[in-house]
Amino acid sequence: MPARPVEPSFVELFTPKLVTVLREGYGAAELRHDAVAGLTVAIVALPLSMAIAIASGATPAQGLYTSIIGGFLVSALGGSRFQIGGPAGAFIVLVAATVAQHGPAGLILAVFLSGFMLAAIGFMRLGAYIKFIPFPVTVGFTAGIAVIIFASQIKELLGLTLAGPEPGPLLQKIPVLLHAAPSANMASVLVAGGTIATIFAIARWRPQWPGLLIAICGASFAATALHLPIDTIGSRFGGLPNFLPPPRLPELNGDLVLAVLPNAIAFTLFGAIESLLSAVVADSMTGRRHRSNCELVAQGIANIGSALFGGICVTGTIARTATNVRDGAHGPIAGMLHAVFLLVFMLVVAPLAAFIPMAALAGLLATVAWNMFERRAILALLRASRGDAAVLLVTIALTMFRDLTEAIVVGFALGSVLFIHRMSQVTAVASETPFVPQDRADKAGGDRTAYRSRAVKDPDIVIYRISGVFFFGAAASIGAVLDRVRDSHRALIVDFSAVPFIDSTAAHTIEDLARSMARRKVKLYLTGTSPELRHDLAASGIEHTRVRFADTIDDAVRAAHDPPRPAKERGE
Repeated sequence: MPARPVEPSFVELFTPKLVTVLREGYGAAELRHDAVAGLTVAIVALPLSMAIAIASGATPAQGLYTSIIGGFLVSALGGSRFQIGGPAGAFIVLVAATVAQHGPAGLILAVFLSGFMLAAIGFMRLGAYIKFIPFPVTVGFTAGIAVIIFASQIKELLGLTLAGPEPGPLLQKIPVLLHAAPSANMASVLVAGGTIATIFAIARWRPQWPGLLIAICGASFAATALHLPIDTIGSRFGGLPNFLPPPRLPELNGDLVLAVLPNAIAFTLFGAIESLLSAVVADSMTGRRHRSNCELVAQGIANIGSALFGGICVTGTIARTATNVRDGAHGPIAGMLHAVFLLVFMLVVAPLAAFIPMAALAGLLATVAWNMFERRAILALLRASRGDAAVLLVTIALTMFRDLTEAIVVGFALGSVLFIHRMSQVTAVASETPFVPQDRADKAGGDRTAYRSRAVKDPDIVIYRISGVFFFGAAASIGAVLDRVRDSHRALIVDFSAVPFIDSTAAHTIEDLARSMARRKVKLYLTGTSPELRHDLAASGIEHTRVRFADTIDDAVRAAHDPPRPAKERGE
């Protein structure tokens, strides 16, 4: 029996990748690569962090605090060499809903609580289970969020003037936007369109250039030079502070804690999924392997730190992480430097941020939404099977029109049911009579062939082979087949050599079968059972029944034909 793999120790599981990289040796060449990558990512993150925060109902300064504090802690303490932490576009819907329900104080508290939950999930070593979210679910809620993000930016893209507050739910938002369509501001449309065109043009023809920053700077210069009548960060928020606020605990009010708890759980669940997906993307690009539980602990600490400085949710960001890898990062110091560069930008160029048009940030987020909408994956899933298509469409619909948490839970449940159905279809029970030599894996020799021929001619012995995973999804159908044995049969042989494992429902089905065969005076032989399978059967109480075990079907046939020994020969 092969030796079981040695489980890694607690220290190995939770050692940050920064420690690993420094142990390997870190010199001037590695620092140069990390500095270049960190600067590039900071240039990308500067406008994106502000845009995501504004779209989430927070201030642009909060977006920068999140990238600076959260990004530094994620890289310093995380289990991935290349992960870049910060605010993510996928969180816009959740954060905006939390601000609308509980205000800025409730948002900070939810982020704070989420940090402890993420760290707890990591310390309990549950990181591996987060990856079990079905692919149609991840594609579905990402696509649904992309639609919501784009819809949330239509007001700024067109420069609309609304009669009242903009509704949050999509079905209520669309009629309000249509009613306000005549108030569209052509200057906003041109700035937003120019921003989008610049980003896509640079991504196509000069992908190594910082397209987001160039587009935002160009739009800001044009709006200022031409004195365009559009809103800017300065007119909307009064500019950016050029310092970090002192840390302070959020308001720990008992009623508020209970009120924001569902939001904190949603932040935790979605943050864990998004962060580990980002780490997996980095692994696929580099051939490295991240430490999922260590990464979750770091994400938790980063969210606690972000909340202490007034920031919003921190998670792994796929686009910025991929940029970090493509620009030659060597390890986590690149992510730490990205946070330092952002701090320098905030301290030095904060006054200039006041000139950034809101329409330009809306155009930037429109491109984010476009990139989030995984068109190829959606088309592939729609063509793959009805089940995958149903899970995908239900998840998209629930994300857009109901709630993100509900979409993930329902999508995961549907995906699990689909998996169970498919597994039950590949689990089968088939008669082994008559024997065909090439169907049997037993080695030939001795008088085994004789027993095969006797089994074919003897109608009193029934032989079945189960193939596939024997679990609750297939237990009822297999049990019904096996229970067809009549009282006139001498023996029932059930072969488990093609069964990798069973669950408690399957073990209970075999136990019931054993008791039923004992009442009918039919011998029951189980063949091809592994030690683990026998242990599972014993746990169900099968040892209290008159079941017999044999190594092969031929051995069971021989035992079924042998007459019972007298009591004196058995030593009774």
